[in-house]
Amino acid sequence: MNTTTKKHALSLVVLAGGLGSRFGGNKQIAEISGLGCTIMELSIADAVAAGVTQVVLIINQAVRSEIEQTILPRLAANIDVVLIEQHTNLVPKQFEQLAQQREKPWGTGHALLCAKDVINNPAIVITADDYYGASSFKLLSEHFKHQGNWAMVGYPIIDTLSGEGGVNRGVCQVENNQLLRIVEYLNIQQQAGQIMGDNPAGVREGIAKDALGSMSFWGVTPSFFQYLEQGFTAFLQQYDTAVKMEYYLPDQIQRAISTKQQAVSIYRAQESWYGVTYKSEFVSVAATLYKLRH
Repeated sequence: MNTTTKKHALSLVVLAGGLGSRFGGNKQIAEISGLGCTIMELSIADAVAAGVTQVVLIINQAVRSEIEQTILPRLAANIDVVLIEQHTNLVPKQFEQLAQQREKPWGTGHALLCAKDVINNPAIVITADDYYGASSFKLLSEHFKHQGNWAMVGYPIIDTLSGEGGVNRGVCQVENNQLLRIVEYLNIQQQAGQIMGDNPAGVREGIAKDALGSMSFWGVTPSFFQYLEQGFTAFLQQYDTAVKMEYYLPDQIQRAISTKQQAVSIYRAQESWYGVTYKSEFVSVAATLYKLRH
């Protein structure tokens, strides 16, 4: 494993620090039957094919040994790989007391912030348990060859629902191929031919059938980390850990958009997204991915 932090044309940050509470275990390291690898490894291979030369894995301590022994030896030898553990005590000094009371990770915004010291160039940010399709990595790789602003790939909400229960999705509002806003809806399901979800006010309402969802496929530059740092401090000042609030990555993207400090280009996914929220979904998703890769 090479842990250098030299300048790269394009990096990949994989958020794999979640505990997978609904899944009932560490879904990030669950192998796909017949392929002998994890969903995360498929994404890494797709990213490398699109031009990524540095991979940063944000993990929890419980899976470090297995990742080092099993997954890292299977990765391409010509990429720089950095392992970073997301710990609840990685907070500004004045909030150390809060960190002692925290049990679960702080969320996706904090997870990415953990990579601040090793990202010196544009980076694609994904989650470990989602399969995005090779074309999505190519879209953002091409984006950064020509543009310097942030970007994302959005997936049709209707294609990201689960038959096992409601899902939470960030629904994108788009204008002229630019992201205007992401609205977080909870418990999204199809009901009587409509897509329904609970909006931020807790009101259940319809979601457009052609709406794009944020499946955490982002393209960012090093400047993003100052937003993450400022936002995390504000988050810790506002919330008590007893509330168990999470510091969400999309919220900080939104803050930059709202203050006119950053434009975010949005690209429509060319392939289907496959993800695992519930353990019962893993077998069917794994079987689909096996077919796609053969």
